[in-house]
Amino acid sequence: MSTAAPTVPVVDGIPFARAGREELRAEVAGRLAAGEVDRARVALLADADDWWTEPPPPPEQLARVPAATTLREAMGLLGMGRVADYFAHRWSDPTHLAGLALLQQHWPGRRPVVDVACGIGTHLRELARRGCTDLLGVDVVWAKLWLARRFVCSTARYVCADVTTAPDLGVQPPAYVLCHDAFYFLRDKPAAAAAMRALAGNGGTVVVGHAHVADPHGAPLTPEGYAAVLGTDLLYDDAELTTALLAGRAPRPAAAADLHSSEAVALVAGDPCSPAQADLGEPLPPLRPNLLYVDGELCWPSERYAAEYGPRSAYLPARWPDPLPPDAARRRLLVDLPEAW
Repeated sequence: MSTAAPTVPVVDGIPFARAGREELRAEVAGRLAAGEVDRARVALLADADDWWTEPPPPPEQLARVPAATTLREAMGLLGMGRVADYFAHRWSDPTHLAGLALLQQHWPGRRPVVDVACGIGTHLRELARRGCTDLLGVDVVWAKLWLARRFVCSTARYVCADVTTAPDLGVQPPAYVLCHDAFYFLRDKPAAAAAMRALAGNGGTVVVGHAHVADPHGAPLTPEGYAAVLGTDLLYDDAELTTALLAGRAPRPAAAADLHSSEAVALVAGDPCSPAQADLGEPLPPLRPNLLYVDGELCWPSERYAAEYGPRSAYLPARWPDPLPPDAARRRLLVDLPEAW
């Protein structure tokens, strides 16, 4: 006798197929069967990743999330705390610029793109605005996907799942599989790498950006460890990627043995693809003044954020320059924030 596949409930267009959440999946399916969509949504919004240590907000607070009119308001209601600071200001941080440099040098072109651990869809938005149309975001936190679909990149598909246990995602290979600023958190990296290679298929591409080497957060590997897991010798220093984007030049690869002093590395496996014709260093209009500046002063959203990104963000001056320099957009004094930021 064959065993039927478990029901994958779908709320607000986002399937919930996360492994290890069988009770929650059954609860959500039951709520939907009873016509209780709002209560099903609240249950999903309360779920977090396994690294998060804060309790979820009360259900009555989560019930107000759909009425939020901005990304920041919604993240506040979700109780995202320090993570909300990072997401709100992702568009000018050095990690994001490094990711853009990686995309610039290894552009997916017309291939399907799967963004693993996509968060709120920052990279998907950039890809969509640059002409990519077949986009899929995968993350284990349903609330982040909800934010992505609602406020950041509505044209992508989203599935809440672990890439190692995801259902058929309907991706036609060869594909471009991206994982930025998250691979070091994945506990079973060989399994994740194998799943990403399988998604990419023959002739596909796997891109891992900002994989921590020295940072104690997550479960980092050495550069050689990442290279072995992903089966590649094409690596970059993360700081070099940021510098290259700001300078408007191609980033220089480096051997794994030369990257032990790096804080984070990036890797490209499979078909390296060709560079983008567009310059991702120049954000697309409409542009707005970077809201890290308050009354003309650069103000970090938290001490934690300042400690992590402050020393790496020398391209942002301490005071708002008047007049603005010609490279104000490239230096992210001007940014292309989502409309409902």
